[in-house]
Amino acid sequence: MLSGVHQPDAGTITFDGRPVTIPSPAAAQQLGIATVFQDLALCENLNVIENLFLGRELRGMRLDDVAMEVRSRELLRRLSAKIPKLSVPVAALSGGQRQTVAIARSLLGDPKIVILDEPTAALGVAQTAEVLNLIDRLREGGHGVIMISHNMDDVLSVADTVAVLRLGRNNGVFDAVEATTEQIVTAITGAADNAVTRRKRRARRAVAAGAQEGTGNE
Repeated sequence: MLSGVHQPDAGTITFDGRPVTIPSPAAAQQLGIATVFQDLALCENLNVIENLFLGRELRGMRLDDVAMEVRSRELLRRLSAKIPKLSVPVAALSGGQRQTVAIARSLLGDPKIVILDEPTAALGVAQTAEVLNLIDRLREGGHGVIMISHNMDDVLSVADTVAVLRLGRNNGVFDAVEATTEQIVTAITGAADNAVTRRKRRARRAVAAGAQEGTGNE
């Protein structure tokens, strides 16, 4: 709904202190809300610059390739992106680099909020770290970031606040510094008895048993 793809059945959306309606993705962009969807929506046969400006090409009498390249380098430099050549097709980039291109493209309109849908899904350890660093840089650059993810480690590593949606409803808002994975998983699943809580209970019992054994040996 925030990205303008779906319309709410009820309730209100407040943005920048005032109620708003977001009837379309274009309206969301005009408000200052940019969305990077999970599929990234990149054209693999086009290079980095062409993907960044796809549909928003800079032109006078003809395409201004120089201006687009300069702007592309500026955006990627702001993100400290590790993309060696802008002329390579996106198909030749790693998953993390593709995510970087998609995030950089979202910054063209200088949005106030960037929504990232599962940005670390299907990425390796190094690429995940690269994307999480990008999220930190977005925050440092003054952008609000909404990260949608099922990976609690990734969420807790970059979030200030964690909001849990369960069956379409808000099922809890947590301070990321104080909340535990167990609390968040409980809110997600709606049950206190799950794999995470059982594992933690087993670990606590093992520690307690070890402590008792040590006391007996003394």
